[in-house]
Amino acid sequence: MPPADPSEAATDDATDPPRSGAAGGRRWKPNATYPGPPAEGPTAKLEAFIDAMIETGQTGQVFGEHGIGKTSTFMSYVPERFPGTRVVVLPAANLAPDDLLVNAPVRDEHSGELMLRQLIMRQLVPGRPFVLLIDDSLQAGSTVQSQLMQIACNWALGGYDLRELGCVGVFLTDNESLAETGVRRSDPAVLDRMVTIRLGVNDTAWRQALADRYPDWDLQGLFRLWASFGPHLRYLLSPRTLQHVLDCARAGLPLAWGLPLLNGSRMALVEQEADGRPARDRTDEVLDGIAAEVGARNPATVADPVRRILRAAMKHRWAVLLQGPPGCGKTEITKQVAREETGREPVYFSLPVTSVEDLCVPVPTAEGALDAMLAEPLLAPEPKVLVWDEYNRPKDKSTFAKLMEITQEWTLAGRQIPGLRAQVALQNPPYHLGRKLQVAANNVAQASRFTVSYEVHPEDIPANEWLISTYGETAETVLEWWKNDIGDEGRDWVTKRTLERLIKLHQVGMPLQPALMYLGDGEYAPVPLSALEARLAERRVIGLAELAENLSAWEARLSAASETSEEGTNDTDLVHQVFSNAEVSQLERHLDVVARLLPYVPAKLRATYLVGQTAPRQNFWLTALARMGELVAAGPQG
Repeated sequence: MPPADPSEAATDDATDPPRSGAAGGRRWKPNATYPGPPAEGPTAKLEAFIDAMIETGQTGQVFGEHGIGKTSTFMSYVPERFPGTRVVVLPAANLAPDDLLVNAPVRDEHSGELMLRQLIMRQLVPGRPFVLLIDDSLQAGSTVQSQLMQIACNWALGGYDLRELGCVGVFLTDNESLAETGVRRSDPAVLDRMVTIRLGVNDTAWRQALADRYPDWDLQGLFRLWASFGPHLRYLLSPRTLQHVLDCARAGLPLAWGLPLLNGSRMALVEQEADGRPARDRTDEVLDGIAAEVGARNPATVADPVRRILRAAMKHRWAVLLQGPPGCGKTEITKQVAREETGREPVYFSLPVTSVEDLCVPVPTAEGALDAMLAEPLLAPEPKVLVWDEYNRPKDKSTFAKLMEITQEWTLAGRQIPGLRAQVALQNPPYHLGRKLQVAANNVAQASRFTVSYEVHPEDIPANEWLISTYGETAETVLEWWKNDIGDEGRDWVTKRTLERLIKLHQVGMPLQPALMYLGDGEYAPVPLSALEARLAERRVIGLAELAENLSAWEARLSAASETSEEGTNDTDLVHQVFSNAEVSQLERHLDVVARLLPYVPAKLRATYLVGQTAPRQNFWLTALARMGELVAAGPQG
């Protein structure tokens, strides 16, 4: 479910604590799904539990599957139900032993002597009534688990009584599945002090939350469709993931991109047999059904997908994951789009050299509290994009879990990051070119934090234009070789980084082989370079420049080909291939050449120049077709 908008927090001047006996339930807002109050009533099971725990002053422990809206229910319901009350979220996975409480030297204002004073986390002294929510509580370390025992049992921390500080409720939440937490709370001294409930997917108000998020869509049919699925399929398509799928539909993206990448592979929507064996894959059927219910398209792909995803993320405030092979240009295109959209460089962190302690640390303040000090790049008020590079190569095993707060709640140690417009996580797949990459595994709770998860292919990132603009004719020659002379397997080995190395080595007269990936024991990537060496030695190969040099001859050959067959001949196919492979900048330099040869290209081939292409490429071909019409109307060329 979406992170709470800080603008929805209770007003600062409302300081009265919750009063017992107040009418429960969240306010209903008319929308296309619920033009009248929901028939199932306004109060979900979790909301009723929150009311009861605050009313009786007991600690509540809430277990439930990932993505059903546990945390978001607290963030939206408590301020609405109890005006003036704030929700203080402590992401347990992020807590270190000295974050909650520490003894620090302070100077006594009367004697002037230094003395030790116990300092408590600033979030626990908000200056108004608050509900303490310890989120992902089973993911804290063993020392912190012991510290949480005092909070859960006595509503106290060290020498502080949380009630005196304004605490009106204490809750711990998590998914108790060992696949996602790794520990289970079993100490009777703690368990005997808590009221515990287990939630199912129908125990939160996620339907109402989605209806409010998409007020112009009637989601009743979608909810019926979702309810018709088996329990395992509903678990996979959790409310959080369903929201991501709907966000993709709203943005005109393929709905499958809203499904998480679990250990490098797109999660499939597969039912289970009674004995637990997987049944048939229903992914396409389910996603097409969702699209039909909301009246949206479900395209197989879109033009220029990476830029489209990045711009959507910065427009809608999404966290997105881009997974692609090394050297395909993920990082550079992300930085470029961030500069275009925000006017400044993104805030960049490489996970192999970053830990949570590099992002924030607790420090004593003059007021006698522990404040979370954030890293300098996070504090600037200007719009910013956070880039988590090498996301699945974390510095330590706990970093993956600790980043769940910022990717899901958009906070760090409970503090909002000013101006944060988008988060982009970049990672490599577990396997590439038949080799295992040294990346970490994830679970579905971690994977489903991203609105869009996309598998990047080298052709998705238009680095070719940059190579041409930077290295000129040499780059054009190397790209012609890459497009025409080696197969798909060879292109997998030759990344954009490799292309640049090949260009640079040629420019200084060095042999080309050292530019290829070195695999050890004298072996390089299995890519033959003889054709590239021949091209660079200026042995003639047909490209746009060669067509321009012999334009009249090529017109005659294509005219003869069109008389021979409506489908064209090898000459027609060659010209079509040259047009298809050329970059936009190359086509623009030879507009008249293209326009004069275009009438001889069969109509079905001309259509491919427009369908599914990027906007700059479509614009060129519209210009070329118009120019073709002008030349045809003017008559034969001399």
